[in-house]
Amino acid sequence: MNRELTILKPDCKTPCALPLFLAPVKAGFPSPADDYMEKKLDLNEHLIQHPAATFFVRVDGDSMKGAGIHRSDILIVDRSLEATDGRIVIAAINGEFTVKRIRIEHNQVLLEAEHPNYPPLRIEKDWDFQVWGIVTYIIHQAV
Repeated sequence: MNRELTILKPDCKTPCALPLFLAPVKAGFPSPADDYMEKKLDLNEHLIQHPAATFFVRVDGDSMKGAGIHRSDILIVDRSLEATDGRIVIAAINGEFTVKRIRIEHNQVLLEAEHPNYPPLRIEKDWDFQVWGIVTYIIHQAV
């Protein structure tokens, strides 16, 4: 689990409008580029549904590698969404933060890593446990 959690709030007041090209980029053979743009794209509009309930977290560790979450990735987390079975969550357990997939089975909560070296964590009733939010997007640098 992460001992420290750096929480950053999004700045949705400052527009972040970038060019959005009309033609999609082909992953196969190259195609001629279009000479015009469809419109401007503001990433805030597409990545942040609930600005007052959204924060960013930087990942430390490799326990969620199988879910495409890697060390130094930035997670967009929405506190207004419900923690349902199978969602990836930011959770606080006895004062420590972690990112895991939540499993809810027979009134029992498990937090599962997406890496074979990390066993599931069964949440005990006497633990201080809280789901801080649901991971909605993962931002990582291309290789």
